[in-house]
Amino acid sequence: MNQEQSSVPEELFIEVVELERQFDAKVASMVDYSRFRLSLKRLIEQYENYRSSQPSTSQLTQEAIAESVIHRFEVCYDTLWKTLKRYLRESLGIPELPNSPKPIFRLCYENEVFDRTSNNWMDYAQVRINTSHDYSLEKATSALKLIEGFIEDSIILFESISGETWKNQ
Repeated sequence: MNQEQSSVPEELFIEVVELERQFDAKVASMVDYSRFRLSLKRLIEQYENYRSSQPSTSQLTQEAIAESVIHRFEVCYDTLWKTLKRYLRESLGIPELPNSPKPIFRLCYENEVFDRTSNNWMDYAQVRINTSHDYSLEKATSALKLIEGFIEDSIILFESISGETWKNQ
C-alpha cells in the first residue's frame, strides 16, 4: 500500500478507484464521436474505391473519383478538428479554445492527445488549406499521397479519444 492508501481501508480505496474509473468513462462518453466516425468511414470507402478503380476506368471517371476522395478528406478533416475541440473542452477541461485547426492540433500535442511519434497533423492541415483554394493536378496529387496516412492516423486517434475499437465501423 502507498501512503495515500494507508489511512483508508482497502475496500473503500478500491471502491473510490472504481468510481473514478466510471466517472472518467462517463466524461469521455460526453463527446459525440458519431460524425467523426461516419466521415472517416466514408473517406475510407471512397479512398478504397479510388485505389481499386485506377487501372480500369476512364481518365474522366478517375479524376471525378479523386476529387470525391479529396472532398471526403476535407469533410473528415473538418469534422476531426471540431471533435478534438469538443474533446479538449469536455474531456480535458480546457475552457478557452481557439476556433481553428492548427492551434487545436498544438493543444493536442501539448496535452498528449496525439501520438508523439506522429508529426503529420500539421502536414494534413497544410494539405487541407491547399485543397480549399485550388484543385490543380499538383495539389490534388499531393493530397492523395497523404490521405492513406491521414486515414491511419485518424483511426488511431479515433480509438484513443473515443475508447472504441475501429473494426471497419
